[in-house]
Amino acid sequence: MDEKKNEFFGSCCDVNGIFKIIGGKWKVLLIKAIAKECPKRFGELRREMDDMAQTTLTVQLRELERDGILCRQTYAESPPRVEYKLSEMGKTLLPIIEQLDEWWLHYKKR
Repeated sequence: MDEKKNEFFGSCCDVNGIFKIIGGKWKVLLIKAIAKECPKRFGELRREMDDMAQTTLTVQLRELERDGILCRQTYAESPPRVEYKLSEMGKTLLPIIEQLDEWWLHYKKR
């Protein structure tokens, strides 16, 4: 039985790894907001995510950038301007997020 169990879990995707990248309260919302209007400035995200503390927003954006989901562009202006857009890898998440949205609607109906 242990051999079959190991075979099953070995062939499954690393769910923990996936949720380290897109898990949490804000990351999927940030990805969707940036995808809707790309590129997106930091101030725009801050206004849209008004329930999120600025430090939390900064941390979440840095993590998404570190993980290759977002690209950050800084402009040497006064005041400084920072824009975020989805990377090519980030764009591949959009159909998956759409499927999760559809699953959630179906789940809520039951």
